[in-house]
Amino acid sequence: MNHPVDHSDKAEAALKPAGQGAIGGFLRVAVPVPLRRLFDYLPPTEGDLPQPGTRVRVPFRGHHRIGVVVDTPTTPEVDPARLRPVDQVLDQDPLWPTALWHLIRWAAAYYHHPEGEVFAAALPGPLAKGSRLPEPPRLWRISDAGRAVNPASLRRAPRQRDLLQSLMEGHQSEAELRTVAPNLRDPLKRLHERGWVAPEAGARVADPEVAPEPGPNLNPAQSEAVAAIRAAEGFAPFLLEGITGSGKTEVYLQAIEPLLERGDQALVLVPEISLTPQLLTRFRHRLGARLAVLHSGLAEGERLAGWEAARSGEAQVVIGTRSAVFTPLPRPGLIVVDEEHDPSFKQQEGFRYHGRDLALVRGDREQVPVVLGSATPSLESLYNADRGRYRRLHLPDRAGGASLPQVGLIDMRGVGAEGGLAPALLREIAAVAERGEQALLFLNRRGYAPVLMCPSCGWTRECPHCDRPLTLHQSRRMLLCHMCGHSSAIPVQCQQPDCGNPDLQTMGVGVEQLENALAARLPDVRRVRVDRDTTSRKGALEAKLDAIAEGRAQVVVGTQMVVKGHHFPGVTLVGVVAADGGLYSADFRARERLFQQILQVAGRAGRAERPGRVWVQTYHPDHPMFEHFKAHDYAAFAAEELEERRAACLPPFAPLALLRAEAPDADAPRAFLEQARDLGEGLGVDGVAFLGPAPAPVERLQGLYRAQLLVTGPDRTRLHRALGPWAPALEGIRAGQGLRWSLDVDPGDLF
Repeated sequence: MNHPVDHSDKAEAALKPAGQGAIGGFLRVAVPVPLRRLFDYLPPTEGDLPQPGTRVRVPFRGHHRIGVVVDTPTTPEVDPARLRPVDQVLDQDPLWPTALWHLIRWAAAYYHHPEGEVFAAALPGPLAKGSRLPEPPRLWRISDAGRAVNPASLRRAPRQRDLLQSLMEGHQSEAELRTVAPNLRDPLKRLHERGWVAPEAGARVADPEVAPEPGPNLNPAQSEAVAAIRAAEGFAPFLLEGITGSGKTEVYLQAIEPLLERGDQALVLVPEISLTPQLLTRFRHRLGARLAVLHSGLAEGERLAGWEAARSGEAQVVIGTRSAVFTPLPRPGLIVVDEEHDPSFKQQEGFRYHGRDLALVRGDREQVPVVLGSATPSLESLYNADRGRYRRLHLPDRAGGASLPQVGLIDMRGVGAEGGLAPALLREIAAVAERGEQALLFLNRRGYAPVLMCPSCGWTRECPHCDRPLTLHQSRRMLLCHMCGHSSAIPVQCQQPDCGNPDLQTMGVGVEQLENALAARLPDVRRVRVDRDTTSRKGALEAKLDAIAEGRAQVVVGTQMVVKGHHFPGVTLVGVVAADGGLYSADFRARERLFQQILQVAGRAGRAERPGRVWVQTYHPDHPMFEHFKAHDYAAFAAEELEERRAACLPPFAPLALLRAEAPDADAPRAFLEQARDLGEGLGVDGVAFLGPAPAPVERLQGLYRAQLLVTGPDRTRLHRALGPWAPALEGIRAGQGLRWSLDVDPGDLF
């Protein structure tokens, strides 16, 4: 996939939505319904005509919806006598600056998604539901009584402690305090009730009272990268390739500093998993800037407050996940996409946009630089850089002079592993603990074991709603489906009527089993497990990270939650327990993502003055990918993958779209997709092929049968020439009634 910013002029013109119309007598509204069209309404009888970009409450098929005015035409598309007036105008002024407004409309056209649903996705939940814009943010200060409190006495109330410590540094806004305690309301209320903090009535946000901390000295490559970004004028896309531990975040920080001095704002997009308290603390202290944080873990009101802080210009730096790409900024100066290769930037439900790609288009429209950072760039980004579309910036050395860890393979063929751990790896772990260092074991598989099976007849407990076996979670004493959440009790015997064997066995290894194996073989070694099951409670992740940072945990066992966004200077040994999962997958991106993942986790080792070591357990030690991995040579691996993609006519050399359908009836998705295929082939666009339909790799999910139709084209222009008329025509297929379907342009995977 070439990023959307790279369209030819012809394709760009074909996809660009119409601009804002001249003031007329009617309202053309994008209503959040699954229909690819706009709807005309009469304006309210009193007041001014609403401007494009404002919200209105409208009647729609017996319900009330919150739509967005996109045009004010002088002539409606239907008989004016049939039009109904809007119920209410919710905004006086447009919610988005002009460039961002056009980006949202462009995104609806590019991804061929209903425009009303796109606007709803670009708004915080309360605004999409019709709430008014929030009041201006308040400043909070610490009282004299609060200054007399020792924060250490609040160890059982860590959020109150952190807020109090932060306010001791000076007055701060609620948006800024959310970077310290994301769920702000309750701890701030408690501090207020105790008389330790107070709001400043009517206060507007002033400049930060905390002086920024000085940054470290940059090495020559970092200095060159910072200078290039600072010198950029207008839109300039950069690909910042830095090995793990090379100091990419410091490059971001020093590139942001001068734009804050001139009053501009920065938008930093990160994967959800990387948005850690450590990252926010580092930005706050290094920049001394007012931050706003936007991610799915916030309550709706808190997310709205951060959005408004950005929109009003109060927040100087906005740090957020995928959807933050739609955040209004009155003075944009720089956009950063950290870990740009991460698949979480692609939305997998509803409006299926890619946050990285829209960040590039936004930078082009707002004429600001965009920095894509990664130790393992996506093949799409490497392809664009090779073609001169992005300027490459290299960070070949680790910051502070640390060296890359040595990599070794453990051949698991014929090895008697205990709980998934080879004896050689267990000996390495024991030695590391004896030296007072730390080890990290990575296995991206929750639970105790992925399968519970009868060895006599082969029976397994399957999810009743999905084509997948249930995962054994021994600590929770249940079987759990990781796809739909279904759970059931652990059976005491085989459920086959003619078997009943009570000796059930597990297949495969999860992180729970790793932890148990460590406890059995190395009982004196202190360990901590970091996964979704152990960090679901508030504050649990922070407590575990503190234990690791303070050396109270000698071995860390974790899933991908420990791969990104963390700096563990005490870790000198990394063990990758199961590295073979993506070697022979049907997904054409599987090897790329496997290499990225294991290289990222390997980068946790030896980040301080002590050298690191990485051991990878594999049943395929002769696979060519591992030769590149041992040499830390991602470039050579990527070059080979790109050649395979070129030969197979896969992205980034040819664009794709995927039409998915699902229904309770197994035959309905195929019937719909067959008619969709015939409709598409009837368009006669040269070079565009409609392949399938075929069952989805996971055919049944959450009780629905799934099938898909793949659409390929020789280039974007012709692919979108077909998708343009095809997508709205799909709404008229009678076989589509009673099922759900979605069109995914530039799909992240084919599953």
